[in-house]
Amino acid sequence: MLAGLTAGAVEDAEARAADRPLAVVERDALAQAPARDALAALAPAERVRIIAEVKRASPSRGDLADIPDPALQASRYEQGGASVISVLTEGRRFKGSLADLEAVKAAVSLPVLRKDFIATPYQVLEARASGADLVLLIVAALEQPLLAQLHTMVLELGMTPLVETHSLDEVHRAADIGAQLVGVNARNLSTFELDRDLFGRLFEHLPADAVKIAESAVLTPADVAHYRAAGADAVLIGEALVTNDPVTTLHAFLEAGA
Repeated sequence: MLAGLTAGAVEDAEARAADRPLAVVERDALAQAPARDALAALAPAERVRIIAEVKRASPSRGDLADIPDPALQASRYEQGGASVISVLTEGRRFKGSLADLEAVKAAVSLPVLRKDFIATPYQVLEARASGADLVLLIVAALEQPLLAQLHTMVLELGMTPLVETHSLDEVHRAADIGAQLVGVNARNLSTFELDRDLFGRLFEHLPADAVKIAESAVLTPADVAHYRAAGADAVLIGEALVTNDPVTTLHAFLEAGA
């Protein structure tokens, strides 16, 4: 599943490149205002930080919410106390787009994450050209030399890489490239099964100086409390926020992570 999603995202990027060549995207990326400081926004605090996700659908859950106005959704996340906004830009299975990211960036003052299956320098550049402050890099989808190359490129463009892991080996690979923002995804991207305790098992192996993020399997305040007790500095939440009132849901989650 992960290989197919990544291949599809790269294919779609190549199609966009036919209309918007690399040189044009690079020019637009370099013309952007400096990226917002995601590490400061997610720095460890007395209360858990929340990355709130604009997410219409997923391969595991199907359609979740129409979200005709992603900017309004993101504004409500900011109102509810989120620290970062994540925007799914993959179009085939998640029904997102770079236009969603651009609309969200213009509507909020928070750092904005491009959540997609990134595997080429072109995708990194178009993330910055669209205003992204963070870029997701999934360790399982990338060979180590490419992971290191893209990680360096994200940093050189002034953005923050969110390096996502699913195993002890991947945590070591994230540490080897000096990742400062490390996520542990409870969802196995091959089988799509969930393991909410994975974060806790990997916590002691995460880089000590990195911001530690728990991803997936967050539907209730108890899930947030579970991750917070296991050591998470932040949690990434999508489904629970797009299928409920985002402001009241965020308030409840933040209280649980105090």
